[in-house]
Amino acid sequence: MPDPSPVDPVHGSCLCGGVRYAVTAPFRRANLCHCSRCRKHSGAAASAQGRVPREGFELIRGADLLTVWRPDDGGMAKVFCRTCGSSLFGGDWPDGPEVSVRLGALDDDPGLQVQFHSFAGAAAPWEVHADDGLPRFDGPPQPRPR
Repeated sequence: MPDPSPVDPVHGSCLCGGVRYAVTAPFRRANLCHCSRCRKHSGAAASAQGRVPREGFELIRGADLLTVWRPDDGGMAKVFCRTCGSSLFGGDWPDGPEVSVRLGALDDDPGLQVQFHSFAGAAAPWEVHADDGLPRFDGPPQPRPR
């Protein structure tokens, strides 16, 4: 697998360009999440996401355009652009130790590949399950990678 450390910052943005950010630290891991929340947030069968330490994520512009949705049960936050609706990041946003960056919102190649599937047991019944050889967890990976 390629080195997950960006030599230069990896940039991301929303569809309308109002929100821009940079990832300046190595991604800790990347996965495809099949939970219903990520499915609805992304509009896809699974959400490709990479985790970075909070100090390695810089919001360049558009803080005023961000809408944060937090489930009542304490699940992970979902952050999107309120102008165009792009799914951007989430996880422990904004004050936690990690940010979960939606890989589809990146403008640059992050230099990493998905390493596992999480919440595969919650996949939609219509989803085609490719035999990609990656580990599959019915819930979160155990032990949780850091």
